[in-house]
Amino acid sequence: MNVLFDNFHLLRPWGLLLAVPALLLWWSARQGADATRRWAHVMDAELLKALTVGGASRRRLGPHDLLLMGWLVTAIAVSGPAWQRQPSPLDRAAPVMIVLEVTPSMMTTDLAPSRLDRGRQKIADLLAAREGMPAGLIAYSGSAHLVLPPTADREVVIGMAGALAPAIMPREGDRLVDGIALAARVLAEGRQGGSILVVADTVAPGQSAALQALSTSPVIVWGMAPAANIDNDANLAAAVSALEDAMSQRTWWAEQWPEGEQYVAGLVAQDVQDALFETFGRWPVCVSCDGPEHSLYIQPDLGGPDPMWVCEESGQAVAPLGHL
Repeated sequence: MNVLFDNFHLLRPWGLLLAVPALLLWWSARQGADATRRWAHVMDAELLKALTVGGASRRRLGPHDLLLMGWLVTAIAVSGPAWQRQPSPLDRAAPVMIVLEVTPSMMTTDLAPSRLDRGRQKIADLLAAREGMPAGLIAYSGSAHLVLPPTADREVVIGMAGALAPAIMPREGDRLVDGIALAARVLAEGRQGGSILVVADTVAPGQSAALQALSTSPVIVWGMAPAANIDNDANLAAAVSALEDAMSQRTWWAEQWPEGEQYVAGLVAQDVQDALFETFGRWPVCVSCDGPEHSLYIQPDLGGPDPMWVCEESGQAVAPLGHL
């Protein structure tokens, strides 16, 4: 019984205010309906009682009383009594986007049963330890693909991760930069913050500058390789260092100008584009026009609000940022 009352609360307590005019109207109507009240001021009480017909048998509940009861029930219903509390948005765990490398090197068996299987086990352990934490999944090799948006159903995440294999990836390679860019975009569109977890055994060279430009969310890297391999992997170390530098820069920028949040995604896209041009060439490339290869660019130049990818040749809008 105590637990029942401890959990009792009103979703809309202001609804009880509807009872105030009901009580006032009921009291006014009750006084007006009592004809003997006016005579009580000028007539002896015993005489008035003797002259009153049916006074002793007057009904206890009149129409006004029934109307009041209905009004009070309505006010209580509007106030929303409940015995189960809705979880507060502040209590929700921030989502994590898992960026999983699915390449032939992840099938190496120096971590039994394989590097990819060990990564899946680590993911399952994380989700079991953080019950209810929304998690999304991105698979990458030569291209990055959204497998699942953030969901609190860890069994679905684990099941989808278990179905991934290098043979089903459409392009060979190691485009970690695309995986993190996609994860950052999903988190930005969700507007709930969150972090990025990279599960990889190595990082292809030449991606450090691009990684430093695009990271806007906290990034954790789990190296799926023997410790000796990770310690001697200069490319992986450079990628981790670039992500750490980018995180510190973006955090400082957001603290200095909180109102500029609507410009962040577009500015990051411009930074990534510039960094990739120096190491990989044009990105993204317009596929809507004929003729020489040319790029898309972000419009407005300030990166927002509502940034769009625009063809640099025709000037036509191709797609909103995040929908290429």
